[in-house]
Amino acid sequence: MCGLAGILYFDQSHKSDPSLIRKMTNAMSHRGPDADGFYVQDQISLGHRRLSIIDLSDSANQPFVDCTGRYQLIFNGEIYNFREIKAKLFDYPFRTSSDTEVIVAAYSKWGSQCLQYLKGMFTFAIWDANEKELFIARDRMGVKPLYYYYTEHFFLFASEIRGLLATGLVPRKLNHNAIREFLYFQSIGHTHAIIEGVMQLEAAACLSIRNGKQEISKYWDITSSQVDFDFSNTGRVHSHTRQLLRDSVERRLISDVPLGAFLSGGIDSSAVVGLMAEVSTERPNTFTIGFNEKEFDESGYADLVAKRFNSKHEHVLLEPSVFIEELNNALDVMDTPSGDGINTYVVSKAIRKSGLTVALSGVGGDELFAGYPFFKQYLNLKKYKPLWRSTKLVRHAGAGLLSGGSTNKSERIRRLINAPSCSIDNFYPEFRRIISPELLSKLTTFNNGEQTMIQNKLKDIRSSIEQFPELSQVSIAEYVGYTQHTLLKDTDQMSMSVSLEVREPFFDHDLIEFVLKIPDRLKYPVYPKSLLVESLHGLLPPEIVHRKKQGFLFPWSLWMKEQLRSFCERHLEDMGKREFIHSDHLQLYWRKFLQGDTSVRWMELWLFVILEYWLQKNRID
Repeated sequence: MCGLAGILYFDQSHKSDPSLIRKMTNAMSHRGPDADGFYVQDQISLGHRRLSIIDLSDSANQPFVDCTGRYQLIFNGEIYNFREIKAKLFDYPFRTSSDTEVIVAAYSKWGSQCLQYLKGMFTFAIWDANEKELFIARDRMGVKPLYYYYTEHFFLFASEIRGLLATGLVPRKLNHNAIREFLYFQSIGHTHAIIEGVMQLEAAACLSIRNGKQEISKYWDITSSQVDFDFSNTGRVHSHTRQLLRDSVERRLISDVPLGAFLSGGIDSSAVVGLMAEVSTERPNTFTIGFNEKEFDESGYADLVAKRFNSKHEHVLLEPSVFIEELNNALDVMDTPSGDGINTYVVSKAIRKSGLTVALSGVGGDELFAGYPFFKQYLNLKKYKPLWRSTKLVRHAGAGLLSGGSTNKSERIRRLINAPSCSIDNFYPEFRRIISPELLSKLTTFNNGEQTMIQNKLKDIRSSIEQFPELSQVSIAEYVGYTQHTLLKDTDQMSMSVSLEVREPFFDHDLIEFVLKIPDRLKYPVYPKSLLVESLHGLLPPEIVHRKKQGFLFPWSLWMKEQLRSFCERHLEDMGKREFIHSDHLQLYWRKFLQGDTSVRWMELWLFVILEYWLQKNRID
C-alpha cells in the first residue's frame, strides 16, 4: 500500500525537473511513511512513497527495475496471489520476495495480459525505456485510486488529486458538472473529478501512452463474467459461496507486518473474523470501538464474536464527541470531498494507534448479499412494471397512490413512477440521491433536467445488467456507483491518511462473479443477508445474525445546530458567494433547519458545508 506519481513529457528534448516529482510525492507522504524513491530520466519522472507490508527490505523499494533494466515499476496495493504467479515465472531471476517484483516480471513476459493473472487491489505504472511507452492499470473493483491530467505537452498521474495540484501545472478550476454530481450523491462518479480536466481511470481499466497518444481499454467487466455452475442445488451453492469467501479471506492474510480485523459485531465483520480463525493457525487480532452511550455501542456483540473465535481482542472506548474533535483533521485529509468519510477516519486512526498496519474489513457485504432495504424495494417496484406502459395520466395517479404522502421516500416513488421505465438506470440513482432535483434547482443554478453521470453510465450498460437476476442488478449498480466512488474511496483516503492498509474480502472478484449469478430465490434476504449466513453453515452466533443493525448513527443534526453551528454558518455563507449558488435560498433552507423543520435533512446542508471547506483548503476557484 503506497502512493505513486509520474510526469511524462511528450517532447523528448524536454528534460524532467526532479523537484516536481518530489513535490507530488511529498503531498502524499502519509500514504507511504517508510520510504520514498524516484526515477528521473529524460522526459519521464516516476515517484513513490512506500508503506512496507510485504518484503520489508530496502531491495523491494520503488521505483523497481526489472532484471534487464528495461522496465521501471511503481505500484500501490497488494497482489494476494503473487506466490502462485511467481511459480509460473520460473525463468525469471527473482532477487526479492515481494509482490512488486512479480508484477514487473509478469509484465515482462505477458505484457498487458499479465492483468488476467493478478488477484488483488492495485494501481501500477510501468515505464518501458526501450519503447518509450507508459502503461498504467487499475484493479477490477476500483479499490485503489488513480487520477490523471492530460495535455498536448505532458501527462500527469497520481494516487491523489493533491499530488497533481502540487505540481502547479493543473489549473485549480472547478468542474461544475462534478459538483452537481457530488451534491446529488455525495461523491463524483465515473471518469470525472472535482477539478476541471482531471480524470479518474476507471476500475478494471488500463491506459497506455506512446508518442503522445493515449489509449484506454477495459480488461474486465463486471457484467461479462462467465460462471458455469448448476444453481439448482442449494447446498452446492452455499458450499461454493463459503469456499470462495474462505479463499478470499485466506489470500488477504499475507503480510510481514502486524495484521488484524475490525470487528463491529455485525454479520459481515463477524464472518470475516470467523473465517480468519478457520484458515489461520494463529489467533486473529480483532479490534472494536465502543461507546458509553448504548444507542451507539455494539461492543457487546463484538465481544461475543471475539470470545467464540478466541481472538486477541482489543476494545477502545471513544466518546461520540471525538468525532467533532477530529472533524477538522478528517476534513483536512480528504483528497476529494465526501459526505461520509469522518467515521472511517476516526476508526482508522484508532486502529493504527493500536499497532496494526493492516486491517481486514467487512465492508462490501451489504452490496453483495442484498443487505440494504432498496434491494427489496427494487423487487417490489418491478411488480408494477406494466404501470410504465400506461399513459402519463395513469402513472401520475399511480404515483399518488403508491407514494401516499409528502416524505422524502414518497417523493422518490413519485419520480420513479413518472420516469420513462423502471429500469435500473432510473431506479438506482433515485435511491442513492441525497438532494432531490427540485431542491438542487432551488439552491443552485444547475439544470435538474440533465441526466447524471451515474444515470448515463448505467444506461450505457443497461442491456448487460438486465441479463442478471434482479437483486444482482442492484448490486452491479452499487459497484458502478456508491460503492466505488464513495465507500471504497472513503476507505482508501481515510485509512491511508493514517498509513493503515485496509483489505476487503467481500470485494474479491471471483466471489463477486459467482454471487452475482445466484438466482433471486436463493439470494432473497428472508432475514438480513440470509444467503451469506446460510452459506457459512452456523459459523455465526444467532445473536449476531438476528439482531437489529446499528452502525454509526451519531447526532449530526443536533451537533450542526449546537457545537458545529458557527462552523456550518461560516461555510454556508462563503458558499453563498459562489456563482452557482442561490445564496438567499440556501440561507433560507438553513434557517428552516435551525427552526426544526423535519422536511430538511442535515445531510443536504452538510454537503454544502464540507464542499466549501474543501474548496477553500485547496484554493479552488
